[in-house]
Amino acid sequence: MARRLGVAPATLRTWDRRYGLGPSDHTSGRHRRYGPADIARLEQMQRALLRGASPAEAARYARTVAAPPPQRYPEAAEQASADGSGDGPVLLSGVLDGETELKLVGGTNTGGRGLRLPGAGPRTRGLGRAALALDSWSVQRLLIESMNSDGVVRTWNEMLQPVLRAVHERRQRSGSGVEVLQMLVDCASTALRSVIANAPEPRNPRPVVLAPVPGEAQELELVALAAALAVNRVDHRLFGAALPREGLAAAVRRSAPAAVVLWADQSHYASPRVLEGIPITRQRARAFVAGAGWAQQTLPAHVEQLDSLEVAVARVSETVLG
Repeated sequence: MARRLGVAPATLRTWDRRYGLGPSDHTSGRHRRYGPADIARLEQMQRALLRGASPAEAARYARTVAAPPPQRYPEAAEQASADGSGDGPVLLSGVLDGETELKLVGGTNTGGRGLRLPGAGPRTRGLGRAALALDSWSVQRLLIESMNSDGVVRTWNEMLQPVLRAVHERRQRSGSGVEVLQMLVDCASTALRSVIANAPEPRNPRPVVLAPVPGEAQELELVALAAALAVNRVDHRLFGAALPREGLAAAVRRSAPAAVVLWADQSHYASPRVLEGIPITRQRARAFVAGAGWAQQTLPAHVEQLDSLEVAVARVSETVLG
């Protein structure tokens, strides 16, 4: 059951003791068996946790949407009464998207297990929990739902970027968790590309070329820019990190873009010489650079630096749409 939910066995025992959400079939001297109703309750609790609910309110939700198990531990009943996780109507405010309403009362909850997310909202906390549980389906769904309701830029700034930063910090503290980071980046890229694939028809006759500089491996924020531009109906050509310098030059020549955006996260890849080999001037294209690797003082006068995702979306959209 712990493997199925992506939690530790000790967590299941805590949920059983504290909230009464344990196996109903427990004969003395034999294994504790989870029946279908027990599994359904725990899956509902896990779903609420991934939506950003605190453990107490998630247990309350699970006990409300399914019949509660027999109370084998008196302390579970006392805890349920004390923290509001017992039976009764559940009032939510958007955590489960209107299926059942759940009121967020655990204001001190700062994120998923092991992630530091001070001041984060419910969706961000849920994304952190889903990432640590390696629950790729929930990571993608949470990101897609947020982008559909709040937009790409807000999802990036308020949800995805804080969790990415927290996962990086956790890895630096513990030396582990590379699989969490890789899964989160892959799922975020998939979610962002789904926005691109379902975007409305573009309006600009000449596209925007978006590409990392040769050698740069990081590209997720560039994919986020492509998704935000696609929502704005800006046609673009997005290239991945494997594109060599000659391929980038050929892409610019063949697409005759209205603008070119070169991305660099690492300063040793962000050389102004990269710009010299690209026929931007010949195509009469506006040249932009984005990412933390660029230094404004080293850039040619005709190149504009974009210092945030919001600025990049606004400036590129203005350039090609007028």
